[in-house]
Amino acid sequence: MLGFLKPGAPKPMVPKEQIMSVYHSKRFWALAGVFLGYAAFYIVRNNFALSTPYLQSVLELSKTQIGFLTSSMLIAYGISKGVMSSISDKCSPKKFMVFGLIMCALMNLLMGFADSLTMFLILIVLNGFFQGFGVGPSFITIAKWYPKSARGTIGAIWNISHNIGGGIIAPIVAAAFFFLSQDHWRLASYAVPAVIAIVIALIIYQMIKESPELEGLPTTSEITGEQNDKNDTTEQAKAAANLSAGQIFYRYVFKNKNAWFVSLVDTFVYLIRFGILTWIPIYLLQVKGFSKAEMAIAFLFFEWAAIPSTLFAGYISDKLFKGYRMPPAIISLIIIIFCIFGYWQSTTLTAVTIFAAIIGCLIYIPQFLASVQTMEIVPPFAVGSAVGLRGFMSYIVGASGGTSLYGIIVDKVGWDGGFYLLFAGAILCIIFALLAHRGAKQLKAEMEAAKQAN
Repeated sequence: MLGFLKPGAPKPMVPKEQIMSVYHSKRFWALAGVFLGYAAFYIVRNNFALSTPYLQSVLELSKTQIGFLTSSMLIAYGISKGVMSSISDKCSPKKFMVFGLIMCALMNLLMGFADSLTMFLILIVLNGFFQGFGVGPSFITIAKWYPKSARGTIGAIWNISHNIGGGIIAPIVAAAFFFLSQDHWRLASYAVPAVIAIVIALIIYQMIKESPELEGLPTTSEITGEQNDKNDTTEQAKAAANLSAGQIFYRYVFKNKNAWFVSLVDTFVYLIRFGILTWIPIYLLQVKGFSKAEMAIAFLFFEWAAIPSTLFAGYISDKLFKGYRMPPAIISLIIIIFCIFGYWQSTTLTAVTIFAAIIGCLIYIPQFLASVQTMEIVPPFAVGSAVGLRGFMSYIVGASGGTSLYGIIVDKVGWDGGFYLLFAGAILCIIFALLAHRGAKQLKAEMEAAKQAN
């Protein structure tokens, strides 16, 4: 069914004297391609949250219905992310990502013509499904082109792509409203982001590369002389070539307790993230009394504040914490608990924006560090499957909790109940981060014991 997404034939081997220069050039463009591509997925995802105040007014929807629409997209995304990330292990990263991005853009174009709750529900579920084509190729590309010693920093660089994409959509939509007026809110909210995404899809098709082996190079481990972990062996990679995606998932992910710990960390990170992100427009407009311009500023700060902190956390997890990813995540989560309280209780534009920015600054740290640790607890050929489990759990349980469950609680008991849900999510996240850290230490001890035995 997905035969047209399969990798092409291997390229001729690069001459030995050119290997290093070609390797560094291609891995730069590979990273740049998945960075730009993943940012574009968020341009045609976060635009929906910005459209909810208009959608709520035009279709006369309750907060429960808005939460249901949002969670429907996220549930579809979670299922797709779980399945499609596993399938992407066997596909061309660039074909897979470009196809998904173009289909997301098409769904957004069609949303510009939707005039009922049912039509929006169908299109937003389809958009969520095609959103699942973005993350697998990104992690696979990083795992195949970069050694473990660089993945904290490289993962941080890639991770800010969705902050850029998720944050830049606010000024994009604001500019579209300025030129098109609020009467054309559908064009401004859906069509303009869709056109931008299509242009980016055409660009990244030329940028993203296949694996080093298919680009005529040795493996990254052979080039750098660094074995990524005890699972990263040529023998395992050859054996995996004869396994189906389902067999890889069951053997290397489903039976791996550390994959579950990391997935549960991400699950509760997503509950907090979407509990804030999804409801910023409505909460700030209706409860805090902000204008639409003030709300857009807070929305942008929530996304973009994460950029410097994510880069810093990736660097210190590589250097200061010697490859352990969870200590900076745990520190961030403790601070987030206090900032949620400040965001909840503050009444001024400045205070609310500052607390939203700090939460945005920190919430992406455990999310991105969990993604880096995901690449390190399975062999490179199972990265897509591990990402799939993490994505499935984070969206089906976490994101739906921050959208549908949050909306139901707010409708039933008020906004205070929604914030109690966020506090509970933060505590559970810390517990599973501690378990994930213990698992990482055990894996490192096993790897060192295996080296000594050899």
